[in-house]
Amino acid sequence: MSITITNTYGTPHNVSETNPTHVTSCDRYRLPLVGTISPGTPGYEDMVEMLRENGHDTRPEGYGLVFLESEEFSATYFGSIEQIEQYKRDNADGTATFDASQGVTYAKWPHGKGWDTFLPRIFWNQAQRGGIADGVGLVTAFAHTEVPGAEVIVYEFEGKWLPDSEPKPMVTYHCTGCHLDTFHSGGDVHENTGPDSRRWAARQARQHILSAHRNGVGTTHSACRPNNGEILRAVNAVAREMWGTPGNALPDTDDAYCATKGPCSIIRELRAGIRPSVYRA
Repeated sequence: MSITITNTYGTPHNVSETNPTHVTSCDRYRLPLVGTISPGTPGYEDMVEMLRENGHDTRPEGYGLVFLESEEFSATYFGSIEQIEQYKRDNADGTATFDASQGVTYAKWPHGKGWDTFLPRIFWNQAQRGGIADGVGLVTAFAHTEVPGAEVIVYEFEGKWLPDSEPKPMVTYHCTGCHLDTFHSGGDVHENTGPDSRRWAARQARQHILSAHRNGVGTTHSACRPNNGEILRAVNAVAREMWGTPGNALPDTDDAYCATKGPCSIIRELRAGIRPSVYRA
């Protein structure tokens, strides 16, 4: 079943011909990190093992590195130290380009011994680039194919796994068609540790749309299942009985609850440039 998943916010990406949830590349990237490694770099031998395995370890003096990232994809360029040092000088005003044909490019950012201490945590939303704060803001969004006007939105935020735990940078998605709270769905909220975290959240957003397209909205097998306020009405009924009051303790529709206490309230503040409170604090 063919489906086109359309970006409504962010950069369009290229996907597999057979799987629209699998992003294969992008035409435009940020270059959030540029650096060099040499034999004196801690963990260097482990860091270049991937190059050796592929026959690309050809520079005994070390490598110049460019880390590329889009909303849903990342790559690492290995070139000469001289090329990258020249690029940094030329890019003092932010307008330089580099010639990727002079080196080799690998999909994703590397990880493992050496790399895990070399690479800092870099968020998509960065205060130095005008973001609300590091790791707080929208990443991308997709038009819902089955619910007119709805979106599935990927966003970075600060949250707690438990009310008495420490806040952590997190990333997840939210569907404004079903108002699923991913904290309670299991496996849909991730600690925001780098490009792979954001790529995975965006992949899950695409899978949510694909499921709705294949299985419909509200069906047993669909990931997009609006509760239509069923749980809220049950909670309100219990609260009225316990407290002996006629009014509802909570809004009695999913969209109203989400707009005041759920992910939609976070997204509304992110769009307004306001830093939301820590979720589940």
